[in-house]
Amino acid sequence: MDEIRIDKYLWTVRIYKTRSLATDECKKGRVLINNCEVKPSRIVKINERIDVKCPPIIRSFIVTGISPNRVSASIAKTLVEEITPQSELDKLKMMHNTFEQRDRGAGRPTKKERRLIEKFREL
Repeated sequence: MDEIRIDKYLWTVRIYKTRSLATDECKKGRVLINNCEVKPSRIVKINERIDVKCPPIIRSFIVTGISPNRVSASIAKTLVEEITPQSELDKLKMMHNTFEQRDRGAGRPTKKERRLIEKFREL
């Protein structure tokens, strides 16, 4: 087998958790093959470049193999090669650092605490 639908491929190599989620993302225009938006039925071939928009970053992959069925995570790594630049991955790390931490069991913030959090975010 040397070709497969893009939605099935993204599900097969575990980029998306479900095939319907992969289909929805294709319909929303968040999946690109060779810099062109694709429909879920678009056929993927080996050595094509896939870009997946996961705000705030764009993840890039090269198709290195194709499997007709969903495979384990260790095998999925051999079917796709991630070529996302390190600068994009650093953006993701910075986004995780911007969220405030709340102690476990502290509950929801009060109105006063929420206003302080919003003021802090504006700075």
